[in-house]
Amino acid sequence: MKNTVCELSDIRENDLSDIVAGGTIGKEIIFLPEVDSTNIYASKLARDGMPEGVVVIADCQKRGKGRLNRVWQSPPGKNLYTSIILRPSIPSHLAPQLTLTAGVAVAELLSQYCPGTVMLKWPNDVQINMRKICGILTEMRIKRGKIDFVIVGMGININMKKEEFQEEFRESSTSLNQETGNRISRTDIANKLYRTFEKWYEIYLDKGFRPIREAWLGYSGILNKNIAVHYKKDVYKGRVIGIDEYGALLLFDEKNETKRILAGDVSLIGEQ
Repeated sequence: MKNTVCELSDIRENDLSDIVAGGTIGKEIIFLPEVDSTNIYASKLARDGMPEGVVVIADCQKRGKGRLNRVWQSPPGKNLYTSIILRPSIPSHLAPQLTLTAGVAVAELLSQYCPGTVMLKWPNDVQINMRKICGILTEMRIKRGKIDFVIVGMGININMKKEEFQEEFRESSTSLNQETGNRISRTDIANKLYRTFEKWYEIYLDKGFRPIREAWLGYSGILNKNIAVHYKKDVYKGRVIGIDEYGALLLFDEKNETKRILAGDVSLIGEQ
């Protein structure tokens, strides 16, 4: 994707700077009309000692970050680009569970607008009617063998029109506006997102990954489906039988063996 030039005049009627801080997640909200990446900015704040729950939100990103070093299309006045600082007391190898926790929170939120059509695509995408509406990027810093902080970044397409997506993504991406036919307040989405994420984060810290795993599987669009996972030069094929206690994808392959998949791009077998 190309970088986007941001103009302050492009901030629309639902000014994200009006979001009110509150709760553990969002106890302080840092609004930026323009930023390179909310994840990069939040990481700098976390290194400087910002506490858990501080949120960075931007009207526009010049270098929005996606998984595998991809760029997230981030025009002004349209969508939600936000990152949350977390400092969980968990082993570092469990950090991928937080990506799935965020996915469950986003799926529950978007289901209020598009009930029955929201699905989670492993590991970090949220889809509506099989088209991507949200990407999640979780990044971590380890200090002296322990998690110093985790940044959970989320980009949700809210008011993008189909023609505003770059051509190569128009058929595979969507927005709440496209799916509902209505203009949606970004401020409302942001406030609901922080409350929903806080709920699921507290469940995770209190009860562990099991309820997150169950909720994630409930939204999964690939459970018991035959898929291909592409990672670098490797391709893994098999039937999805679930995710394990660490968030890895479990594939039952043609050799009747179960493989743990830690990363890759998923597509349904036969999907064009």
